[in-house]
Amino acid sequence: MPATAYVSTTIPYVNARPHLGHAFEYVQADSISRHLTMTGREVYFLTGSDENSLKNVLAAEKAGMTTQALVDRNVSYFEELLASLGVGTTAFIRTSIDPHHLAGAAEIWRRLDANDDIYAKDYAGLYCVGCEQFYEPSDLVDGKCPEHLVEPELVSERNYFFRLSRYGDQLAEAIESGQLRVHPQTRLNETLGFIRSGLADISISRSASRARGWGIPVPGDPSQVMYVWIDALTNYINTFNWLHDDPGYHRYWADAERRIHVLGKGVLRFHAVYWPAMLLAAKLPLPTDVMVHGYITNAGQKLSKSLGNAIDPEELVATFGQDAVRYYLLAEFSPFGDGDFAEERLVARYNNDLANGVGNLVSRLTSMVERYRGGVVPARGGAGDLEADLESRTADAVRDSVAAMERFDHREALARIGELVRRSNAYVGDRAPWHLAKAADTGDEDAARTLDAVLYCGIDAVRRIAILLRPFIPAGTGRLLGAVGEDPAASLDSLTELAGRKVVKAGPIFPRIEL
Repeated sequence: MPATAYVSTTIPYVNARPHLGHAFEYVQADSISRHLTMTGREVYFLTGSDENSLKNVLAAEKAGMTTQALVDRNVSYFEELLASLGVGTTAFIRTSIDPHHLAGAAEIWRRLDANDDIYAKDYAGLYCVGCEQFYEPSDLVDGKCPEHLVEPELVSERNYFFRLSRYGDQLAEAIESGQLRVHPQTRLNETLGFIRSGLADISISRSASRARGWGIPVPGDPSQVMYVWIDALTNYINTFNWLHDDPGYHRYWADAERRIHVLGKGVLRFHAVYWPAMLLAAKLPLPTDVMVHGYITNAGQKLSKSLGNAIDPEELVATFGQDAVRYYLLAEFSPFGDGDFAEERLVARYNNDLANGVGNLVSRLTSMVERYRGGVVPARGGAGDLEADLESRTADAVRDSVAAMERFDHREALARIGELVRRSNAYVGDRAPWHLAKAADTGDEDAARTLDAVLYCGIDAVRRIAILLRPFIPAGTGRLLGAVGEDPAASLDSLTELAGRKVVKAGPIFPRIEL
């Protein structure tokens, strides 16, 4: 039975349409999921929608709709984006209606309560509705929320609190031992610094009146609803019916080789401190990896619906295509740092790397196989030092790109694949098969055997490049594999003899884009 892995995105608020930042996280997590599948793991890939927030309530009031009607409508926008990006999730969880989530969130509350980790007290604090979070004055920038650049409101009410302060030592030990890995190192250091500074207990409920009656009721106290973040974090295991010993829970969470959360840096504390502490208190397994990405910015500012600078990813896909958008996001942007969006860079990346690079390589080779060998890949023939060098570089690219993805570095993985594409194109130029074909036509048997080797090794490099690219641009690589007569579901370990395969003279698999 293959090893298993679990991958999740954060679940976004659905008070408005998705922006490019959501698309970035979706394709990052999808590339990780597909990479794990490609390397032999069986993967459960979860995303969903965070529906029990005050943001959603206020957006519904502004639109003159019920909150349920608003979230039902807006969820469809996120599902449509996932489809347009080719993101292959296992499940999509909705926190306002999923029965396993509603039951699981209440059960985790009860477990924390039974462990004497919950208590009630009066509280006053500075609250940002955009973040759905209380802030200390020291956390603010010029008196404003650092994420949304608005002044938080002063809220005073009686809430339930979680004894987070109990779990500092255990959290630090889990991170320092590698039981819970935070990527990159800078975010690990930030997390440990926050823990070592001393953890304060956190508010985990809101008054039902301030929440307008929207949210999951606190077990035993209907005057309070669960704080949306506490409710939302439990979705990661509530996708399984874990209360009733769901085999999927054991296979993909409790017994999984890796349990990976993909998230933005703005919610690091929730995922690397609050959520693991809740799991420790509930005596449930921790995630193994917290992968923290930066923000896509627009003129240096974080993309945000509230800031009014959001970029519509659906429009980008409609204009430039799925391959171009996915490739740009994964090849251009650091997996861990911020990066500024530029439409010109999207077009340049796609044209240079895919249209001119991969597309040109497969077009040249399939055309020559058709012209010189009737569209059938010949036997390997008289391979020499250049063929051995190409095969060695291919093995290096496989090793290095796979290793980069094990570190969640999609940009580095694509850089190594790009080097192989350039080397393969250079190899074809160096071997000049058109000259070999002319010599073979005059009866030069050595030239004919060398031509066979060039066509065989070139097509073999193309199919391996295509498989390496699959986690990043699955649609385009399906077309690539079809052009060289390979099974679209082929893996690097399942490749069979290439000689005798029928290839198709490839048209523009990656047509150039003009701005």
